[in-house]
Amino acid sequence: MTLVSVSGNLLFIAFVCYLAATLFFGGAVKSSTKEIATSEKRWGRIGIIITIIGFISNLGYFVTRWIAAGHAPVSNLFEFTTAFGMMIVGSFILIYFLYKTPLLGLFALPIAVIIIGFASMFPTDINPLIPALKSYWLYVHVITAALGESILAMSAVAGLIYLTKNIDLTKKSKQRFWLEAVMLTLVLVLGFVASTTTFKVMDYEASFNYIDKEEKADEITYNVPPIFGMNEYEALTPGTMTPLVETPPIVNAKKLTTVTWSLIFGLVLYVLIRLIIRKPIAALLQPLAKKANSQLMDEIGYRAVLIGFPVFTLGALIFAMIWAQEAWSRFWGWDPKEVWALITWLFYAAFLHLRLSKGWQGEKSAWLAVIGFIIIMFNLIAVNLIIAGLHSYA
Repeated sequence: MTLVSVSGNLLFIAFVCYLAATLFFGGAVKSSTKEIATSEKRWGRIGIIITIIGFISNLGYFVTRWIAAGHAPVSNLFEFTTAFGMMIVGSFILIYFLYKTPLLGLFALPIAVIIIGFASMFPTDINPLIPALKSYWLYVHVITAALGESILAMSAVAGLIYLTKNIDLTKKSKQRFWLEAVMLTLVLVLGFVASTTTFKVMDYEASFNYIDKEEKADEITYNVPPIFGMNEYEALTPGTMTPLVETPPIVNAKKLTTVTWSLIFGLVLYVLIRLIIRKPIAALLQPLAKKANSQLMDEIGYRAVLIGFPVFTLGALIFAMIWAQEAWSRFWGWDPKEVWALITWLFYAAFLHLRLSKGWQGEKSAWLAVIGFIIIMFNLIAVNLIIAGLHSYA
């Protein structure tokens, strides 16, 4: 058995462990009352043990893939996203031992599972590094940035629990609408997994010629029915769907098509879930979140930003600019990824400013934490998949 297959098996074991641990954390939360704490401790203890086993397996995947590839496994979307999911679990484990709250695991682990599932839809092949990535800054910049984002994600988890508990979901309000919009966003990520899996099972493939932004002929292959076509496209595969819209060279039509199919599948999935449960998804989770300590969730959310913000600053801005100077002879170039890293940094800087100087605590702070994570995920998904730039090799 090769190291690549071993790493894949270890990642699968981690995935299963995270799912199982979620169930035990659910049991801990459901059984916890003011009178009985032993059941919560028992179920929570089992949950964290399984989580740690999964995390060790996840680390095993990371190390074995690193050995097999000869470089840190963070050079493409599959590798980076799985590393991001692993670091979210690691951040949760740390916070769990600080605060001993199983409810955090009930919300954090499913998000990590969704992210790892999202990653598995990308090509998993190990390829040699392109010249721009052959630098030790690949490890320093990318791993530190992912670690910072994972800690910030825990702030969003605490914020989501706070909002789910404290917003009145029995009445129509702006707060209920936006909370359900957050739930829809998570379902849309599942839509990506569903659409990619569906067309992969169908073995769909369609090839086209097109003219790139440098006026050179090139070829592109779609693995989903093409909705958007590249510049001056020409079909090579007979009998396949013709793109409905031709996109400008700055937009990657193949990736935009993938995102569009994800939105379609995600919306259908969301409608089906709503028809089955006959109420907002947030209302389904509220009975569990009702047992949360609101003050504790607010504290966890704030402290996660205090820790994650400087780590993100180092990885996504300072180390990134040093590497950019080394690779491209400039510290800053307004590349889409650079712009969104700056937007993310400015947002969390504003979060801390509003928290410290304006006293934004409780619900306001929780909303900011959730919005911050949405910005991070937009950078990970939309910017990587749609907009062309110097970071498009990811």
